[in-house]
Amino acid sequence: MTRVDLRNYLERIYNVPVGAVRTRVQHGSNRKRDHRNVRLKKPDYKVAYVQLAHGQTFTFPDLFPEKKLSPEGGPADDNIRDELLEAQRHRASRDPRRGGVPAWFGL
Repeated sequence: MTRVDLRNYLERIYNVPVGAVRTRVQHGSNRKRDHRNVRLKKPDYKVAYVQLAHGQTFTFPDLFPEKKLSPEGGPADDNIRDELLEAQRHRASRDPRRGGVPAWFGL
């Protein structure tokens, strides 16, 4: 990403006014050697320093919010889990039309 891309990303996605963006390329070290005495180099990566506009603060969004409770008081995912387990039990039950032929023996 260029500094213009980074500025546009922060302003559009997070609605944060950006004052300045500085970037640099951090070179990976190549001091380590493998069993053949060949140098191993870690990859280079880009580092960005973002300065917000005057008086602005940034708070990270909550990536793992608490689960919402259903009207019954339990987690909302319980109903979905029960439906999936019931569907799996129905698929695993024996088919009376097969007449004792094992399920693994199919046509």
